[in-house]
Amino acid sequence: MKHFRFSIIFTIICLGLAAWWGFTHGPNAGFSMMLKVLLITSVLAVMEVSLSFDNAVVNASVLRNWDEFWKKLFLTVGILVAVFGMRLIFPLLIVGVTADMGMVEVAKLALNDPKTYSEKLLAHHAEIAAFGGMFLLLVFLNFLFDDGKDTHWFHWLETHLSNLANIPAMSVFVSLIALLTMAAFVPEQQKLIVIVAGIWGIVVYIGVQVLGHLLEGSSEDDEVNEKQVSGTSSNIVKAGIGGFLYLEVLDASFSFDGVIGAFAITSDVVVIMLGLAIGAMFVRSMTIYLVDKGTLEAFIYLEHGAHYAIGALAAIMLYTGTGGHVPEVVTGLIGIAFIIWAVLSSIAYSKQQTQA
Repeated sequence: MKHFRFSIIFTIICLGLAAWWGFTHGPNAGFSMMLKVLLITSVLAVMEVSLSFDNAVVNASVLRNWDEFWKKLFLTVGILVAVFGMRLIFPLLIVGVTADMGMVEVAKLALNDPKTYSEKLLAHHAEIAAFGGMFLLLVFLNFLFDDGKDTHWFHWLETHLSNLANIPAMSVFVSLIALLTMAAFVPEQQKLIVIVAGIWGIVVYIGVQVLGHLLEGSSEDDEVNEKQVSGTSSNIVKAGIGGFLYLEVLDASFSFDGVIGAFAITSDVVVIMLGLAIGAMFVRSMTIYLVDKGTLEAFIYLEHGAHYAIGALAAIMLYTGTGGHVPEVVTGLIGIAFIIWAVLSSIAYSKQQTQA
Protein backbone atom coordinates (compact mmCIF):
# COMPACT_ATOMS: atom_id res chain seq x y z
CA MET A 1 0.00 0.00 0.00
CA LYS A 2 2.92 2.35 0.63
CA HIS A 3 3.65 2.49 -3.09
CA PHE A 4 0.18 3.91 -3.79
CA ARG A 5 -0.21 6.14 -0.73
CA PHE A 6 0.68 9.36 -2.53
CA SER A 7 -1.41 8.37 -5.56
CA ILE A 8 -4.45 7.88 -3.31
CA ILE A 9 -3.91 11.28 -1.66
CA PHE A 10 -3.40 12.84 -5.10
CA THR A 11 -6.64 11.20 -6.30
CA ILE A 12 -8.63 12.59 -3.36
CA ILE A 13 -7.30 16.08 -4.08
CA CYS A 14 -8.09 15.84 -7.81
CA LEU A 15 -11.59 14.50 -7.15
CA GLY A 16 -12.13 17.36 -4.68
CA LEU A 17 -11.10 19.85 -7.36
CA ALA A 18 -13.35 18.10 -9.89
CA ALA A 19 -16.29 18.31 -7.46
CA TRP A 20 -15.66 22.02 -6.89
CA TRP A 21 -15.34 22.63 -10.64
CA GLY A 22 -18.63 20.90 -11.42
CA PHE A 23 -20.45 22.61 -8.56
CA THR A 24 -19.33 26.15 -9.40
CA HIS A 25 -18.65 26.34 -13.15
CA GLY A 26 -20.74 26.09 -16.28
CA PRO A 27 -24.35 26.91 -17.14
CA ASN A 28 -25.61 23.78 -15.35
CA ALA A 29 -23.43 24.17 -12.27
CA GLY A 30 -24.79 22.56 -9.14
CA PHE A 31 -24.98 19.30 -7.23
CA SER A 32 -26.08 17.17 -10.19
CA MET A 33 -23.26 18.57 -12.36
CA MET A 34 -20.81 17.91 -9.54
CA LEU A 35 -21.79 14.22 -9.51
CA LYS A 36 -21.53 14.05 -13.31
CA VAL A 37 -18.06 15.63 -13.29
CA LEU A 38 -16.91 13.22 -10.55
CA LEU A 39 -18.11 10.27 -12.62
CA ILE A 40 -16.42 11.52 -15.80
CA THR A 41 -13.16 12.21 -13.94
CA SER A 42 -13.20 8.67 -12.50
CA VAL A 43 -13.88 7.15 -15.94
CA LEU A 44 -10.99 9.11 -17.45
CA ALA A 45 -8.66 7.97 -14.66
CA VAL A 46 -9.58 4.30 -15.21
CA MET A 47 -9.20 4.73 -18.98
CA GLU A 48 -5.73 6.24 -18.57
CA VAL A 49 -4.60 3.39 -16.31
CA SER A 50 -5.97 0.73 -18.70
CA LEU A 51 -4.30 2.40 -21.69
CA SER A 52 -0.98 2.86 -19.90
CA PHE A 53 -0.49 -0.28 -17.81
CA ASP A 54 1.86 -1.62 -20.45
CA ASN A 55 3.66 1.71 -20.21
CA ALA A 56 4.26 1.02 -16.51
CA VAL A 57 5.79 -2.37 -17.30
CA VAL A 58 8.18 -0.92 -19.88
CA ASN A 59 9.01 1.92 -17.49
CA ALA A 60 9.86 -0.67 -14.84
CA SER A 61 12.17 -2.53 -17.21
CA VAL A 62 14.19 0.68 -17.58
CA LEU A 63 13.82 1.94 -14.03
CA ARG A 64 14.86 -1.26 -12.21
CA ASN A 65 18.54 -0.50 -12.85
CA TRP A 66 18.30 3.01 -11.41
CA ASP A 67 19.17 4.15 -7.90
CA GLU A 68 16.78 5.79 -5.43
CA PHE A 69 17.67 9.32 -6.57
CA TRP A 70 16.44 8.75 -10.13
CA LYS A 71 13.39 6.82 -8.97
CA LYS A 72 12.37 9.78 -6.81
CA LEU A 73 13.07 12.20 -9.67
CA PHE A 74 10.88 10.06 -11.92
CA LEU A 75 8.04 10.32 -9.39
CA THR A 76 8.41 14.07 -8.79
CA VAL A 77 9.74 16.00 -11.77
CA GLY A 78 8.56 13.24 -14.09
CA ILE A 79 4.97 13.42 -12.92
CA LEU A 80 4.94 17.21 -13.29
CA VAL A 81 6.06 16.83 -16.90
CA ALA A 82 3.55 14.03 -17.47
CA VAL A 83 0.54 15.78 -15.94
CA PHE A 84 1.03 19.45 -16.75
CA GLY A 85 3.41 19.17 -19.68
CA MET A 86 1.91 16.42 -21.82
CA ARG A 87 -1.73 16.42 -20.70
CA LEU A 88 -2.31 20.16 -20.48
CA ILE A 89 0.41 22.36 -22.01
CA PHE A 90 1.23 20.20 -25.05
CA PRO A 91 -2.38 20.09 -26.38
CA LEU A 92 -2.59 23.85 -25.83
CA LEU A 93 0.70 24.25 -27.72
CA ILE A 94 -0.54 22.18 -30.66
CA VAL A 95 -3.67 24.33 -31.00
CA GLY A 96 -1.65 27.53 -30.54
CA VAL A 97 0.90 26.71 -33.24
CA THR A 98 -1.57 25.36 -35.79
CA ALA A 99 -4.15 28.10 -35.25
CA ASP A 100 -1.55 30.88 -34.88
CA MET A 101 -2.78 31.81 -31.40
CA GLY A 102 -0.98 32.72 -28.19
CA MET A 103 -0.90 30.28 -25.28
CA VAL A 104 -3.00 32.57 -23.08
CA GLU A 105 -5.56 32.94 -25.85
CA VAL A 106 -5.68 29.17 -26.35
CA ALA A 107 -6.07 28.59 -22.59
CA LYS A 108 -9.03 30.99 -22.52
CA LEU A 109 -10.51 29.19 -25.53
CA ALA A 110 -10.14 25.82 -23.75
CA LEU A 111 -11.89 27.14 -20.63
CA ASN A 112 -14.58 29.29 -22.26
CA ASP A 113 -15.27 27.41 -25.51
CA PRO A 114 -14.07 23.80 -24.98
CA LYS A 115 -16.02 22.54 -27.99
CA THR A 116 -14.12 24.75 -30.43
CA TYR A 117 -10.85 23.93 -28.65
CA SER A 118 -11.44 20.18 -28.95
CA GLU A 119 -12.37 20.56 -32.63
CA LYS A 120 -9.10 22.40 -33.33
CA LEU A 121 -7.10 19.74 -31.47
CA LEU A 122 -8.86 16.78 -33.10
CA ALA A 123 -8.31 18.37 -36.51
CA HIS A 124 -4.61 17.53 -36.08
CA HIS A 125 -5.06 13.98 -34.84
CA ALA A 126 -3.35 12.56 -37.93
CA GLU A 127 -0.07 14.38 -37.22
CA ILE A 128 -0.21 13.52 -33.50
CA ALA A 129 -0.90 9.86 -34.33
CA ALA A 130 1.98 9.79 -36.83
CA PHE A 131 4.47 11.16 -34.30
CA GLY A 132 3.36 8.99 -31.37
CA GLY A 133 2.78 5.94 -33.55
CA MET A 134 6.30 6.07 -34.99
CA PHE A 135 7.91 6.43 -31.56
CA LEU A 136 5.92 3.54 -30.07
CA LEU A 137 6.46 1.37 -33.15
CA LEU A 138 10.23 1.80 -32.80
CA VAL A 139 10.02 0.83 -29.12
CA PHE A 140 8.24 -2.38 -30.17
CA LEU A 141 10.44 -3.16 -33.19
CA ASN A 142 13.72 -2.63 -31.36
CA PHE A 143 12.49 -5.06 -28.72
CA LEU A 144 11.81 -7.66 -31.42
CA PHE A 145 14.98 -6.99 -33.43
CA ASP A 146 17.27 -7.64 -30.48
CA ASP A 147 19.78 -10.46 -30.95
CA GLY A 148 20.95 -10.04 -27.36
CA LYS A 149 17.56 -11.12 -25.98
CA ASP A 150 17.71 -14.68 -24.63
CA THR A 151 14.10 -15.06 -23.47
CA HIS A 152 11.47 -15.49 -26.18
CA TRP A 153 7.72 -15.62 -25.60
CA PHE A 154 6.70 -16.67 -29.14
CA HIS A 155 9.90 -18.61 -29.70
CA TRP A 156 9.80 -19.31 -33.44
CA LEU A 157 8.72 -15.78 -34.37
CA GLU A 158 11.04 -13.92 -32.00
CA THR A 159 14.14 -15.97 -32.76
CA HIS A 160 13.75 -15.33 -36.48
CA LEU A 161 13.03 -11.61 -35.99
CA SER A 162 15.98 -11.20 -33.64
CA ASN A 163 18.24 -12.39 -36.46
CA LEU A 164 17.19 -9.30 -38.42
CA ALA A 165 19.07 -7.19 -35.87
CA ASN A 166 22.16 -7.79 -38.01
CA ILE A 167 20.61 -5.68 -40.77
CA PRO A 168 21.46 -2.00 -40.14
CA ALA A 169 18.47 0.25 -39.33
CA MET A 170 15.95 -2.58 -39.81
CA SER A 171 13.50 -1.09 -37.33
CA VAL A 172 13.72 2.33 -39.02
CA PHE A 173 13.14 0.67 -42.42
CA VAL A 174 9.96 -1.04 -41.20
CA SER A 175 8.77 2.14 -39.47
CA LEU A 176 9.21 4.22 -42.64
CA ILE A 177 7.20 1.67 -44.62
CA ALA A 178 4.43 1.91 -42.00
CA LEU A 179 4.54 5.72 -42.18
CA LEU A 180 4.35 5.79 -45.97
CA THR A 181 1.46 3.31 -45.85
CA MET A 182 -0.37 5.54 -43.37
CA ALA A 183 0.29 8.64 -45.48
CA ALA A 184 -1.22 6.93 -48.52
CA PHE A 185 -4.61 6.83 -46.77
CA VAL A 186 -4.82 10.40 -45.47
CA PRO A 187 -6.26 13.32 -47.49
CA GLU A 188 -3.88 14.85 -50.03
CA GLN A 189 -3.52 18.13 -48.11
CA GLN A 190 -2.37 16.24 -45.00
CA LYS A 191 0.16 13.88 -46.57
CA LEU A 192 3.23 16.10 -46.19
CA ILE A 193 2.51 17.18 -42.61
CA VAL A 194 1.79 13.58 -41.57
CA ILE A 195 5.05 12.34 -43.10
CA VAL A 196 7.01 15.16 -41.43
CA ALA A 197 5.36 14.43 -38.06
CA GLY A 198 6.16 10.73 -38.39
CA ILE A 199 9.77 11.44 -39.31
CA TRP A 200 10.02 13.67 -36.24
CA GLY A 201 8.80 10.73 -34.16
CA ILE A 202 11.64 8.62 -35.56
CA VAL A 203 14.17 11.45 -35.09
CA VAL A 204 13.15 11.96 -31.46
CA TYR A 205 13.40 8.22 -30.71
CA ILE A 206 16.86 7.92 -32.24
CA GLY A 207 17.91 11.26 -30.75
CA VAL A 208 17.07 10.10 -27.23
CA GLN A 209 19.03 6.89 -27.83
CA VAL A 210 22.03 8.85 -29.12
CA LEU A 211 21.88 11.28 -26.21
CA GLY A 212 21.70 8.43 -23.72
CA HIS A 213 24.67 6.71 -25.34
CA LEU A 214 26.73 9.90 -25.31
CA LEU A 215 25.87 10.65 -21.70
CA GLU A 216 26.79 7.13 -20.60
CA GLY A 217 30.34 7.79 -21.77
CA SER A 218 33.03 5.32 -22.76
CA SER A 219 34.37 2.59 -20.51
CA GLU A 220 37.51 4.68 -20.01
CA ASP A 221 35.39 7.56 -18.77
CA ASP A 222 33.71 5.17 -16.37
CA GLU A 223 37.06 4.32 -14.77
CA VAL A 224 37.96 7.99 -14.41
CA ASN A 225 34.56 8.87 -12.97
CA GLU A 226 34.28 6.12 -10.36
CA LYS A 227 34.32 8.61 -7.51
CA GLN A 228 31.00 9.65 -6.03
CA VAL A 229 29.32 12.90 -7.03
CA SER A 230 26.54 14.04 -4.69
CA GLY A 231 26.20 10.50 -3.41
CA THR A 232 25.76 9.02 -6.88
CA SER A 233 28.36 7.85 -9.35
CA SER A 234 28.82 10.17 -12.33
CA ASN A 235 28.08 7.38 -14.77
CA ILE A 236 24.80 6.52 -13.10
CA VAL A 237 23.73 10.16 -13.25
CA LYS A 238 24.62 10.41 -16.93
CA ALA A 239 22.88 7.17 -17.81
CA GLY A 240 19.92 8.29 -15.71
CA ILE A 241 19.52 11.52 -17.69
CA GLY A 242 19.29 9.60 -20.97
CA GLY A 243 16.90 7.07 -19.48
CA PHE A 244 14.81 9.80 -17.87
CA LEU A 245 14.35 11.55 -21.22
CA TYR A 246 13.47 8.25 -22.87
CA LEU A 247 10.75 7.52 -20.30
CA GLU A 248 9.31 11.04 -20.59
CA VAL A 249 9.02 10.81 -24.39
CA LEU A 250 7.57 7.30 -24.06
CA ASP A 251 4.97 8.63 -21.63
CA ALA A 252 4.25 11.50 -24.01
CA SER A 253 3.54 9.04 -26.83
CA PHE A 254 1.12 7.15 -24.60
CA SER A 255 -0.54 10.36 -23.44
CA PHE A 256 -1.42 11.42 -27.01
CA ASP A 257 -3.88 8.55 -27.31
CA GLY A 258 -5.35 9.23 -23.88
CA VAL A 259 -5.81 12.97 -24.50
CA ILE A 260 -7.43 12.46 -27.89
CA GLY A 261 -9.66 9.68 -26.54
CA ALA A 262 -10.70 11.82 -23.57
CA PHE A 263 -12.37 14.35 -25.86
CA ALA A 264 -14.77 11.60 -26.95
CA ILE A 265 -16.02 11.55 -23.34
CA THR A 266 -15.96 15.26 -22.45
CA SER A 267 -14.73 18.52 -23.95
CA ASP A 268 -13.98 20.10 -20.55
CA VAL A 269 -10.20 20.48 -20.54
CA VAL A 270 -10.07 20.86 -16.74
CA VAL A 271 -11.91 17.59 -16.17
CA ILE A 272 -9.71 15.88 -18.76
CA MET A 273 -6.54 17.07 -17.05
CA LEU A 274 -7.74 15.99 -13.59
CA GLY A 275 -8.85 12.54 -14.77
CA LEU A 276 -5.73 11.81 -16.81
CA ALA A 277 -3.54 13.19 -14.01
CA ILE A 278 -4.96 10.61 -11.59
CA GLY A 279 -4.27 7.86 -14.11
CA ALA A 280 -0.75 9.12 -14.79
CA MET A 281 0.05 9.16 -11.07
CA PHE A 282 -1.13 5.57 -10.61
CA VAL A 283 0.96 4.49 -13.61
CA ARG A 284 4.00 6.04 -11.89
CA SER A 285 3.18 4.22 -8.65
CA MET A 286 2.68 0.93 -10.48
CA THR A 287 6.07 1.36 -12.11
CA ILE A 288 7.81 1.71 -8.74
CA TYR A 289 5.77 -1.20 -7.33
CA LEU A 290 6.83 -3.49 -10.19
CA VAL A 291 10.46 -2.54 -9.64
CA ASP A 292 10.47 -2.94 -5.85
CA LYS A 293 8.58 -6.24 -5.90
CA GLY A 294 10.75 -7.73 -8.65
CA THR A 295 7.65 -8.51 -10.68
CA LEU A 296 9.51 -8.54 -14.00
CA GLU A 297 11.82 -11.25 -12.68
CA ALA A 298 8.92 -13.27 -11.23
CA PHE A 299 6.88 -13.12 -14.45
CA ILE A 300 9.41 -13.78 -17.20
CA TYR A 301 7.14 -12.84 -20.14
CA LEU A 302 5.57 -9.71 -18.62
CA GLU A 303 7.94 -7.35 -20.43
CA HIS A 304 7.20 -9.17 -23.69
CA GLY A 305 3.45 -8.74 -23.20
CA ALA A 306 3.89 -5.02 -22.56
CA HIS A 307 5.90 -4.55 -25.74
CA TYR A 308 3.35 -6.45 -27.83
CA ALA A 309 0.68 -4.19 -26.32
CA ILE A 310 2.78 -1.18 -27.33
CA GLY A 311 3.03 -2.58 -30.86
CA ALA A 312 -0.77 -2.95 -30.95
CA LEU A 313 -1.22 0.62 -29.68
CA ALA A 314 1.18 1.92 -32.34
CA ALA A 315 -0.83 0.14 -35.04
CA ILE A 316 -4.08 1.56 -33.64
CA MET A 317 -2.66 5.09 -33.58
CA LEU A 318 -1.52 4.82 -37.19
CA TYR A 319 -4.91 3.41 -38.21
CA THR A 320 -6.93 6.10 -36.42
CA GLY A 321 -4.63 8.71 -37.93
CA THR A 322 -6.01 7.74 -41.35
CA GLY A 323 -9.56 8.45 -40.19
CA GLY A 324 -10.38 5.02 -38.81
CA HIS A 325 -12.03 4.64 -35.42
CA VAL A 326 -11.21 2.21 -32.64
CA PRO A 327 -13.19 2.60 -29.38
CA GLU A 328 -11.05 3.55 -26.38
CA VAL A 329 -12.34 0.53 -24.46
CA VAL A 330 -11.00 -1.77 -27.21
CA THR A 331 -7.61 -0.05 -27.13
CA GLY A 332 -7.40 -0.47 -23.37
CA LEU A 333 -8.59 -4.09 -23.41
CA ILE A 334 -6.00 -5.09 -26.02
CA GLY A 335 -3.20 -3.90 -23.75
CA ILE A 336 -4.70 -5.61 -20.71
CA ALA A 337 -5.24 -8.82 -22.70
CA PHE A 338 -1.56 -9.00 -23.67
CA ILE A 339 -0.51 -8.36 -20.06
CA ILE A 340 -2.82 -11.08 -18.70
CA TRP A 341 -1.70 -13.50 -21.43
CA ALA A 342 1.94 -12.80 -20.57
CA VAL A 343 1.32 -13.33 -16.84
CA LEU A 344 -0.45 -16.67 -17.45
CA SER A 345 2.34 -17.78 -19.80
CA SER A 346 4.91 -16.82 -17.17
CA ILE A 347 3.10 -18.86 -14.50
CA ALA A 348 2.93 -21.86 -16.84
CA TYR A 349 6.63 -21.49 -17.60
CA SER A 350 7.51 -21.37 -13.90
CA LYS A 351 5.50 -24.54 -13.25
CA GLN A 352 7.32 -26.33 -16.08
CA GLN A 353 10.68 -25.26 -14.67
CA THR A 354 9.69 -26.47 -11.20
CA GLN A 355 8.57 -29.89 -12.49
CA ALA A 356 11.66 -30.33 -14.68
